[in-house]
Amino acid sequence: MNKDLIQNDAVIFGILMLILGAVFYTSDSKLWFWKKFYGWVPSVLICYFLPSLLYSFGIIDPTKSNLYFMASRYLLPTSLILLTLSVDVKELIKLGPKAIIMFFTGAVGIILGGPIALLLISYIAPEVINAPPTEEIWRGMTTIAGSWIGGSANQTAMKEVFEVGGPLFSKMVAVDVIMANLWLAILMLGIGKNKKINQLLKADDRAIENLKNRMEDFQQKSAKTASLSDIVKILAIGFGCMGLSHFLSELIAPYLSTNFPQLQDYSLTSGFFWIVVIAATLGVALSFTHARSLEQVGASKFGSLMVYVLIATIGMNMDILAVFENPGLFLIGFIWIGFHALLLMVVAKIIKAPYFFVAVGSQANVGGAASAPIVAAYFSPSLAPVGVLLAVLGYVVGTYGAYICGLLLQGVSP
Repeated sequence: MNKDLIQNDAVIFGILMLILGAVFYTSDSKLWFWKKFYGWVPSVLICYFLPSLLYSFGIIDPTKSNLYFMASRYLLPTSLILLTLSVDVKELIKLGPKAIIMFFTGAVGIILGGPIALLLISYIAPEVINAPPTEEIWRGMTTIAGSWIGGSANQTAMKEVFEVGGPLFSKMVAVDVIMANLWLAILMLGIGKNKKINQLLKADDRAIENLKNRMEDFQQKSAKTASLSDIVKILAIGFGCMGLSHFLSELIAPYLSTNFPQLQDYSLTSGFFWIVVIAATLGVALSFTHARSLEQVGASKFGSLMVYVLIATIGMNMDILAVFENPGLFLIGFIWIGFHALLLMVVAKIIKAPYFFVAVGSQANVGGAASAPIVAAYFSPSLAPVGVLLAVLGYVVGTYGAYICGLLLQGVSP
């Protein structure tokens, strides 16, 4: 079967929206089966998994679709703006330093996890890394480190720095996408058991709950039925600020790239980096203005809708059958992400950090701006800014962290 059985983006988008509709319909169902099912499996995970089947079974070829680009460049920044309109900055500050600690713990887990995985595989299954000299596995792994600490810009930087060939890079992208999304699925399952995990960690999540409750109270007490005028205002501010983010990004990124090329090491010459930063900044700035009242008519709900569309487009880029093509490489990825997860849980236990910080701190590394706000917003839309801020931090430190990881990988490579 051809991978491009369906090539029309309009048709693919329609299918994705039908999938989202089916998930929301069943998740609201009173039938005992669906209640039980969604009691164990978060609906957001299903919104991610079902679109992946379109790619896995050859119905679509996401490489020929512009839907993910549309969602990540247009809907993501717009959703960040609408989700942060009603943010309470003072309450965010009260969350304390644990979010930063867990972020850097996640980064260290990636930096050390790669060399550890490579070292273990060299003893357990040396045939996996016996590749031709032009395709040394350790070089390809540096691109995963770049992606998992920062994002695609950092990944590309590592590809150039460590001279990773095209064929090997393609294989590593598959490992990157599959393992990152498998870990996202596990984190999503954990969200459903948030309270139990916090008890295990002996974590105090009162600051998070207070922020969540304050925002929910604000929404409920001030809620009113949205008129057409209200909806237009929400979309005007959201998409208008999105457009402004792109406009400023196209001025800032090329200027820095031309005049301060050394800033590429910090991903500060990346246009997408500036789109996310500017959008988040505009959203927070608007929370101090009268625009905050748009939450009364459901601004965050529109933002959440856009996030779910983004989730569906991310899912359609994942081929779940690819795991069977290069099982050895995926074993490396499994050990790698496993060490990252273990270190996060150990540190969380030591500092008594809530599971929220574990999940968001991890995704700020592994998923970046595309998924960290999604994970945070799944706890509560009011917490999305935490994911945004940590994801931005990931862009800044990603190249340095990945470079250090690359040197370690080179050192332990047979």
